[in-house]
Amino acid sequence: MRKALYAAAVAAAGFMTSAATTAMAQDITVGVSWSNFQEERWRTDETAIVAALEAAGAEYVSADAQSSSAKQLSDIEALIAQGVDALIVLAQDAQAIGPAVQAAADEGIPVIAYDRLIEDPRAFYLTFDNVEVGRMQARAVFEAMPEGRYVMIKGSPTDPNADFLRGGQQEILQEAIDSGAIEIVGEAYTDGWLPANAQRNMEQILTATDNGVDAVVASNDGTAGGVVAALTAQGMQGIPVSGQDGDHAALNRIALGTQTVSVWKDARELGRAAAEIAVELARGTAMADIEGAEEWTSPGGTTMTSMFLAPVPITADNLSVVVDAGWISQEALCQGVSDGPAPCN
Repeated sequence: MRKALYAAAVAAAGFMTSAATTAMAQDITVGVSWSNFQEERWRTDETAIVAALEAAGAEYVSADAQSSSAKQLSDIEALIAQGVDALIVLAQDAQAIGPAVQAAADEGIPVIAYDRLIEDPRAFYLTFDNVEVGRMQARAVFEAMPEGRYVMIKGSPTDPNADFLRGGQQEILQEAIDSGAIEIVGEAYTDGWLPANAQRNMEQILTATDNGVDAVVASNDGTAGGVVAALTAQGMQGIPVSGQDGDHAALNRIALGTQTVSVWKDARELGRAAAEIAVELARGTAMADIEGAEEWTSPGGTTMTSMFLAPVPITADNLSVVVDAGWISQEALCQGVSDGPAPCN
């Protein structure tokens, strides 16, 4: 009530000074429920969220579900009990998270579905264009290997992004599949996005095909790492492999020539956007009034308020982009590389 009265007073004055904005944010606590910190990028996201909240004068609290959908539900209950004013949720399981959104709605707490779809119109969906990420992955692999035997290593079956990516990949490859230039000889989901599961799936496909694989469309850098490990064990490293997230190890693999592309989704931008949106929603701004928000219909037919950031494919041709952006040091990028692509040459 105190926050609402303050906002009304400022609005009645007809202006919002930066001092007033900061004063309001100082009363705001944003809770973040992380599914896990398995991928290195989530720490980057967290750092960006914390920095943006601190800049706004808001408080950050968080919980790590450690890849457990049940723990995530209890984590969110605890965050609500702590009195958070907004929730940012990286869902472990898009279906299981429903009761948490309901609990937040019951308390009037806005929810941001962070990077992963929560198919509920009460959640603001913030992510990168994951269908386009899938297109970028397949496009880079296809350019490197326009015909041959392909393997599709998908993401977690509980993450809607896995199918968004797969749909984008299929768009690029469909014509070559129809013509017979490309044959998909193996396809598998990767439980929990775990690299070890991706490696096991790839090993099984290599065994089933007697190593008859020419290219692999892997859906993130973690799964790509598992794929490259399986290929290396068979002396097949260097065939085209895709990924995403701009993980440092993956960018190094591109410099080394064992991965073809990592679609870079600058987690710093996503984290900053999430924090800023959370503060605005906590102040009472309507989802549709968030700058850059758009109406989007999910594959399940749910109308969502959403924001999609633009990804960038990183290949051997533009590795300098991530160094120039301060995403990775040249030393880390070029570790073990001799006479590689710029800036490792």
